Amino acid sequence: MVTRTKKETLAWLRTISGELATATLKRLEETLPWYGDMPPGRRSAVGLVAQAGITSFISWYDDPKATPWIAADVFGAAPRELLRSVSLQQTLQLIRVVVEVVENRVKDGSEELREAVLLYSREIAFASADVYARAAEARGLWDARLEALVVDSILSGEYDDELPSRIAALGWHGHGEVCVLVGVTPKMLDVDQLRRTARHMSADVLIGVQGSRLVLVIGRALPAADAADETDDPATADPVHSFMEIATALEPGFGSGHLVLGHEVPGLVDASKSARAALAGFSVARSWRNAPRPVQADDLLPERSLAGDPLARATLVNRVYKPLQAHSTELLATLWCYLDNGRSLEATARELFVHPNTVRYRLKRISEVIGWDATGAREALILQAALILGSISEPDPNSRRRGAN
Repeated sequence: MVTRTKKETLAWLRTISGELATATLKRLEETLPWYGDMPPGRRSAVGLVAQAGITSFISWYDDPKATPWIAADVFGAAPRELLRSVSLQQTLQLIRVVVEVVENRVKDGSEELREAVLLYSREIAFASADVYARAAEARGLWDARLEALVVDSILSGEYDDELPSRIAALGWHGHGEVCVLVGVTPKMLDVDQLRRTARHMSADVLIGVQGSRLVLVIGRALPAADAADETDDPATADPVHSFMEIATALEPGFGSGHLVLGHEVPGLVDASKSARAALAGFSVARSWRNAPRPVQADDLLPERSLAGDPLARATLVNRVYKPLQAHSTELLATLWCYLDNGRSLEATARELFVHPNTVRYRLKRISEVIGWDATGAREALILQAALILGSISEPDPNSRRRGAN
């Protein structure tokens, strides 16, 4: 063991710093495969970090009170993108190699120097973790702002050319159909729990908070078509859940109050249509005394149309009135009569001069054509509103005759 004063030790360390840096780079190539696979520019940046660590140790050994500056000394020479290309685990592997090289070179030095190496390695490890933690926090804040911007764009329907790249930057894995879910923001919003629930349901979500409203854009996180074709055993594939099942699973993450699910749209580009329906339904959901949670926005079509929602009015006319009118005026007249007579089969049959079984058959055909069953109280309300709006949209034949005269 060579006995030196601290001043002599410092001079010796400065003399061998170049040798230590060269030995460190050689050891990196020998022991860390990911280092050798890096592009030359990035490998050079990692080498600069290793050399800065050695230089910083010598400065720290001279003045241990300089600990707070370790991170700035070591990582200041590295480009910012290095944090995104080198993981924390790889950084700790890098630190271990540097410390091993230094320890091996100073093993014949004083006990004080060996203890200093151990203490410095601890400090530099904590400093590295702090650097990565700060970077992750900044990234998280940026992602939250970007996600809020994307959700706002979807709600407003104001798309631009940068929206797809913003969505991709958020790691959106949704493919195909999309729905928007609107509810009340809870007092303690657990975003991570919402995302875990969505992943469990094979879905992906974009989350936006607008005051008291919590908005989720939901997409099924299914594999792309080419990847799905490569699946050997369909039985092992994740089940495909309906959007109502996904919304029901996400329901505990919302605050108390109404929860409205917009209609399904083909893709994220059309999500604003589902969002408009969900928001319109959310604004009138209180008018349905026994509304389920969650409730489909299309189940609130009568309330939405009364509130002046043009999308609800068009949906009722296009999905109920016009299909029945195009299919059979007989079905349309039967539905009018059935609803006007308080959903009484006998009264309807008497008015139409047919047998009650004929009315039952026609009601069944109506359900097959439009998908709503007129015998249910809630669905009867929807159909009644559709008939009223459809008749209002029809041109007035009397006005034509007056104009001709």
